[in-house]
Amino acid sequence: MAVKSIQLGQVWRKDDSGQDYLVTKVYNEVFAQYAVLRPAELTAPSMSTVRVKVTQSAAGAALPGFTFTQEGSF
Repeated sequence: MAVKSIQLGQVWRKDDSGQDYLVTKVYNEVFAQYAVLRPAELTAPSMSTVRVKVTQSAAGAALPGFTFTQEGSF
């Protein structure tokens, strides 16, 4: 699912596991944009982050393998 832009604090659900992730950082590298995601759960500070390359299309921005949702279970 595409959104207008990837922003801090957005919640995305991983398609294969159903786990919710929180966007903690968005940054640009040469010709690509990346989002850093952290699991949206109580043990999140001790868990590792996930770096995902943002895809751009006419519909907007998306994170491959993730679906945008603000209705997380965290």
